[in-house]
Amino acid sequence: MTQAWDVQVRRDDLRQHRQVALPAAKDVVIADGEVLLGVDVFALTANNVTYAVAGDMMNYWDFFPAEEGWGRVPVWGFGDVVQSQAEGVDVGERFYGYFPMASHVVVAPTRVGPQGFTDGAAHRQHLNRVYNSYQRVSADPGYDPAREAEQMLLRPLFMTSFMLDDYLADSEFFGAEQVLLTSASSKTAIGLAHLLHGNRGDRIAVIGLTSERNRSFCEALGCYHSVVTYPELESLAASAPSVVVDMAGDAPLRSRIHQHFGKALRHDCMVGVTHWEAPAEQTELPGPKPEMFFAPTQIQKRASDWGPGGLEQRVGAAWTTFLGSSRDWFEVRHERGADVVVKRWLEALENRLPPSCGQLLSL
Repeated sequence: MTQAWDVQVRRDDLRQHRQVALPAAKDVVIADGEVLLGVDVFALTANNVTYAVAGDMMNYWDFFPAEEGWGRVPVWGFGDVVQSQAEGVDVGERFYGYFPMASHVVVAPTRVGPQGFTDGAAHRQHLNRVYNSYQRVSADPGYDPAREAEQMLLRPLFMTSFMLDDYLADSEFFGAEQVLLTSASSKTAIGLAHLLHGNRGDRIAVIGLTSERNRSFCEALGCYHSVVTYPELESLAASAPSVVVDMAGDAPLRSRIHQHFGKALRHDCMVGVTHWEAPAEQTELPGPKPEMFFAPTQIQKRASDWGPGGLEQRVGAAWTTFLGSSRDWFEVRHERGADVVVKRWLEALENRLPPSCGQLLSL
């Protein structure tokens, strides 16, 4: 029988890792009310690096506790019920949700309904419900077994993209005429650029900031009005009222943006940390104070504003359009094994996963 594994990283040094052997799923003993989910496949993107870098600040390490000093990086994927002691959740059912990089995980379903359930484990009670929900694929009208890859790799990121687009529009773009997206080749940035360009491209210029290596890729996407490499930042008109949506988390780059635009920079929206090893900020920045964007906050606001099903309907329509466009630039790679998971994790840390690649992994 194939060995079951749990891949963990050091919380204070994300390059340090270990492969912890787990008991086979058939040998795991679960309590009344619990379910054992076998993790069939999960996605790995720069977003998972953000989860790890912000693990302490945003409580991402709390979803799947590990031994002191170690962390289990959350990933989005599909799991199948291997054992069940919970009413309403049957062996063999397939769910989409938040998992560790492991062969299996125990959850405690609550709020069980036709759409799925919420993990009611005690250690997850203080965490955002968005990440605690598991969706039953048999009840998801948008589920397509042939498009599971896109759902894992793009859907969670597109949700952030959608809420960012909604947040900026709701704020009337803070009076800006253009939006700058750092790490323009990241999937969250691409999703946001797609929405901005498609919905408001005649009024708001969408500018991608990226490395020279990824310039041609970003230009070919067709969702950026212009693509500028990081060394070329100062070539942009400094007087143009601007908003920056920062996926990079690169303090020196952020400082350059603030220094260049000054008062013309109307808002600095912090989202990701693809440049997670960049030096920390040392000086006070001119212009607006950077503000962290947390998608679940905007999700809760719109769920209240738009009523039952309103958010899902809007996101679903936008997702369908974006999904169609992704066929032009998106390729899927699915690999198996604990050693491969570690290798791809280290590549993600080094920002070496090709932007056109959708990386799927199984243990």
